[in-house]
Amino acid sequence: MKDNRNVNESSKNEQLEQFRTDDRGEKLTTNQGVKVSEDEFSLKAGVRGPTLLEDFHFREKMTHFDHERIPERVVHARGFAAHGEFQVYESMKKYTKAKFLQDPAVKTPVFVRFSTVVGFRGSAETVRDVRGFATKFYTEEGNYDLVGNNMPVFFIQDAIKFPDLVHAIKPEPHNEMPQASAAHDTFWDFVANNQESAHMIMWALSDRALPRSFRMMEGFGVHTFRLVNEEGISHFVKFHWKPVLGVHSLVWDEAQKIAGKDPDFNRRDLWESIEQGNYPEFELGIQVIKEEDEFSFDFDILDPTKLWPEEDIPVQIIGKMTLNRNVDNVFAETEQVAFHPGHVVPGIDFTNDPLLQGRLFSYTDTQLLRLGGPNFHEIPINRPVCPFHNNQRDGFHRQTINKGPVSYHNNSIANNTPSPASEEEGGYVHYQEKVEGRKVRARSDSFKDHFSQAKLFWNSMSGPEKQHIIDAFSFELGKVKSKSIQQQVVDMFANVDLEMTREFAKNIGAVPPEEGGSAVTKSSPALSQEKTKKLPATRKVGVIAADGFNGEIMKVLEALKAEGIMPVIISSRLGKIKGSDGSELEVQDTFLTTESVLVDAIYATGGSGGTKKFQQDAAYFIHEAFAHYKPIGVTHEGRNWLENSGKNNAAGIVLGDGAESFAEEFIQAIAQHRFWERELV
Repeated sequence: MKDNRNVNESSKNEQLEQFRTDDRGEKLTTNQGVKVSEDEFSLKAGVRGPTLLEDFHFREKMTHFDHERIPERVVHARGFAAHGEFQVYESMKKYTKAKFLQDPAVKTPVFVRFSTVVGFRGSAETVRDVRGFATKFYTEEGNYDLVGNNMPVFFIQDAIKFPDLVHAIKPEPHNEMPQASAAHDTFWDFVANNQESAHMIMWALSDRALPRSFRMMEGFGVHTFRLVNEEGISHFVKFHWKPVLGVHSLVWDEAQKIAGKDPDFNRRDLWESIEQGNYPEFELGIQVIKEEDEFSFDFDILDPTKLWPEEDIPVQIIGKMTLNRNVDNVFAETEQVAFHPGHVVPGIDFTNDPLLQGRLFSYTDTQLLRLGGPNFHEIPINRPVCPFHNNQRDGFHRQTINKGPVSYHNNSIANNTPSPASEEEGGYVHYQEKVEGRKVRARSDSFKDHFSQAKLFWNSMSGPEKQHIIDAFSFELGKVKSKSIQQQVVDMFANVDLEMTREFAKNIGAVPPEEGGSAVTKSSPALSQEKTKKLPATRKVGVIAADGFNGEIMKVLEALKAEGIMPVIISSRLGKIKGSDGSELEVQDTFLTTESVLVDAIYATGGSGGTKKFQQDAAYFIHEAFAHYKPIGVTHEGRNWLENSGKNNAAGIVLGDGAESFAEEFIQAIAQHRFWERELV
């Protein structure tokens, strides 16, 4: 039998290679291959005459340009992607017959697209929103798509309400504002009148909606799926992606400023990290429930507005994904990639989750419009690495040239080929679940509890995280014009937590509730970011320096780099600056081209040549970083800017001139990420 070890990875790269082109050094041609002698002027009747219709080069070039854009996604329009590979740690044969989850030596190529949900394609990336986290596995059995989000639950329970949700959360129809934001009347009217959204709203108003980086957010399959093994035994499963760098977020003021300073902040971070060799890594985890335990919990495991608490159903880490190559062309790959939760391989199957069931229809229907017909699977980024054979023919953009006259199954001309594969031959066989019942438009009573897990989430938050949720409610509802809608939302969330709701009700001028609150006392520490991994690696540190800087900082910079930290030298001008000992630093950014919100920490050292304007700009950077709870390290002239502000004794402030001891303490502070105990001065 052929050894398929790592064959998928090489074959996908080879497959894409035949479609890549580098036109450098080549002669200009039309799309038909005809060499072009002139590309500056259209064909005219005389040098000042009209353009002639017979100019086939002009017509081809302009027609192509006129049709370059395809419809953007209705949701998840703003996205960015990367290539990588996945390896399972040990065989999952106990749970599934999916081959890519069997052999730890096999590297399965993947393509991952991260995205915001609400905004148009040109919107900013740091808005408060859910983030898409979609992964395409190019396996030897066919493509498998794990199409999820960075939150484990969703707003609605049944897919028939998905158009209603999206219409409500998109910009208001009469003026198409606000962009990429839920802070408006129609969305909150939807929430108040569709109370199944309560749990998801808690997530969407938490720090999870403001990820520091695509590299530092979790991913979830959201739905309950099935794993089926060779014996036909089924287990219910939920999928998790756990970032190796931990889960970290922006703060709201910082996120808003970044949206103006660098609307491409998240994609730039992903691109630069891969280019620099800081490959993003995510571990794949699964939660597994035996089929006989389906009804053993105080929630319905098929309800997409519910999560499975990790303390009750632990996450088993089974493999790791590494993103190690950027795309060559955003349109050809990121825009044309077609994900679908219905793209599964043998060993992975569906459940009766009513939101999932609707998605199984919706995604194909969407691709037919966006990508121009039924042959979107032939676009290079969507092609499987394994061969595919069937009797489907023709249609828009068909690339396959089918030989032979047969395009139907039962035939004698080709001896009934291509023929179905048995289960033993790898044919996909649906799990034989017994299904019976009357045709009804209804929902199980087990889906009716909308507030218990919302309260579970609230109970699980740290003090700062709770305050951020209150602030988010206050901001979002503060933008709502209707007093009635504001009050409806207040009355709704009184069912979650009374004190929380009273706080934001006061902030928006609504009537605070007198009674309410869920009786749930349980918490799930896994839901809080407080105890996530805290590593300094790949953090970006703004180093503020001027001519005459103390040469000791070179040792600090080396210590930072040794921990994988990325120093960015910031000064008043680009070019080289010289230290007091003759050492030189190349300035990478100025106070005009970057901001403190674009780095994770500030190291202010200054220099004897710093002008008054330099000192003012440096002091502003420090003040803003302080307000966003970031680590701040100061040495030499930098001490003056901090001591004058009275902030030098606050948490997360590292003072010192001794390079070794200072660097060690500063690195620890950088790993901490934020210092919430700091009081603004």
